[in-house]
Amino acid sequence: MAEEADVLVAEEKGLERDGDLSEEIEEGEIKDDDANPDAAAARVGAEQPHPLEHSWTFWFDNPQSKSKHAVWGSSLRRIHTFSTVEDFWGLYNNINHPSKLITGADFHCFKDNIEPKWEDPVCANGGKWTISCARGRSDQMWLYTLLAMIGEQFDYGDEICGAVVNVRGKQEKIALWTKNAANEKAQMSIGKQWKEFLDYNDTINFLVHDDAKKLEKLAKNRYTV
Repeated sequence: MAEEADVLVAEEKGLERDGDLSEEIEEGEIKDDDANPDAAAARVGAEQPHPLEHSWTFWFDNPQSKSKHAVWGSSLRRIHTFSTVEDFWGLYNNINHPSKLITGADFHCFKDNIEPKWEDPVCANGGKWTISCARGRSDQMWLYTLLAMIGEQFDYGDEICGAVVNVRGKQEKIALWTKNAANEKAQMSIGKQWKEFLDYNDTINFLVHDDAKKLEKLAKNRYTV
């Protein structure tokens, strides 16, 4: 929703959303809220949490806990679920950003009750758009991707499952997962808007999960923008 996105951007910039007082309080003077009910109401409103349309969960896949023979996804751990703007910033400002994660790490943010796995029923018929960048350069794009998702800035936001950043030796990848790969109109809209939000000019591709599972590296991209 637009209001959620505005609050997210405002908090990112550190802006105060309290109402402006028309008169300064003299030194030693006690401020009378009853005399200025609008200011008091503005303060109360600012103290209220701003709920997001959906709850979201951060997941972390730690390469140090992976075993060569372990089932894929067995090392995936749920970190925290948040449902307000304030919860998001409180969490985001106290966790490592992609550039600080160890090589091999995968960090996910998905709608609550959707696991970041191909096998999840919501993800099973979907796919993903992917953006690549040099190692240590994805922090801003990751943040803008999160803000666009949880702030409901996509026209087809209901199609979005979540996003993941993959940290590898020479590069980092951010992927945006969606529900229904066959919905070309929705996928193309999401891909185009994502590039706009990130001010990203290179070509990005959409890969269907089922193709990736069956064909692995031979899988071909379904859509391109």
